[in-house]
Amino acid sequence: MQLLIQTSAPDYPAWKAAFDAEGENIAGAGLQVLQIWRGEGNAVLVLFQVSNAARARDWLAKRAGFGDAMTAQFLETA
Repeated sequence: MQLLIQTSAPDYPAWKAAFDAEGENIAGAGLQVLQIWRGEGNAVLVLFQVSNAARARDWLAKRAGFGDAMTAQFLETA
C-alpha cells in the first residue's frame, strides 16, 4: 500500500527542511518516502510506502491538527 499526499510549499527549501526534520515521526508512522515531486505552482507531492496503515492515519490526523493543508490518498496496486 502507498500513500500519496499533496500540499503547497511557496518556500520549497523551508518546506523541505521542515519535512526532513519530521523524518523520525514519519518512520515511526510506518512510512517510507519513495518519491517527492514538485508540481505546477507551489504543489509538492510525496509518495510513501505504508507498512502500518493505522499509524499512517494517526500521523495524517496529527498533521491536520497542526493546520497542515494537504490532501491524502491511500493507494493499492490494481
